[in-house]
Amino acid sequence: MMTNVHAPLTPIDPEILLLAYRSGVFPMSDARDDPEVFWIEPRLRAILPLDGFHLSHSLARTLRRGRFRVTCNAAFDQVMGHCAAPRAGDEAGSWISYRIQASYEQLHALGRAHSIECWQDSEGAPPRLIGGLYGVGFDRVFCGESMFSRQSDASKVALAWLVAALRRGGCELLDCQFMTEHLESLGAVDIPQERYLALLKSAQRPYAGSGFSKGLGALGGEEAGAGLALGAPPLALPDAFGALLGDAAAAGLASSPGKFIAQALTQTS
Repeated sequence: MMTNVHAPLTPIDPEILLLAYRSGVFPMSDARDDPEVFWIEPRLRAILPLDGFHLSHSLARTLRRGRFRVTCNAAFDQVMGHCAAPRAGDEAGSWISYRIQASYEQLHALGRAHSIECWQDSEGAPPRLIGGLYGVGFDRVFCGESMFSRQSDASKVALAWLVAALRRGGCELLDCQFMTEHLESLGAVDIPQERYLALLKSAQRPYAGSGFSKGLGALGGEEAGAGLALGAPPLALPDAFGALLGDAAAAGLASSPGKFIAQALTQTS
């Protein structure tokens, strides 16, 4: 983990950080060593509809060939470090300050922030992390924060696996925050913040087994039926990722799960 020697690391309180995401707000900083954070609520919000992922022929071919080994939560700190690293032509520097990085690493330790990693395996050499992404997950929501790529298509492969896992886990909203050409080419769309907040609220509705729905069930009659109708609990990203690998194995594709991912995404792309 990289540390800032110029300012003390004072992570944002995890409860405050999660409350911000649940309210449609997220933090940013002006520079890597900036000890301050400011809270953002964009007028236009980029989301990637989970049934609208654009799987190009070339990306599908990359997935089927299994060019990269893909994992979940195997190198969260490293993914954040790569995402925060300077990029060519970016004079403003990273918005991921040391304080923000420490905050998400703390959230990761609490099981609320997750990463997807792409690895290049070479015989006789240690695995090399060449792409990935990270974000915050809760209820039926995943808020993607940043991604990086050290080889062509690595971040796209990570995003494809993320979309497949979120769909498998019952997620409904993939937040991308700000639109980029890269995200737009993969199916992301801009929506007004008011619409985003409505989707966010719906994706946080209670589910069967939650304390709220149990309370409804105790009422009996129609109220009990309403509680049971709230649906099964969604899977956290690591569990959904594991379930996806299990599905690939059941389909006889344990050694080449990328083929299974390509098939799953082709059905709705």
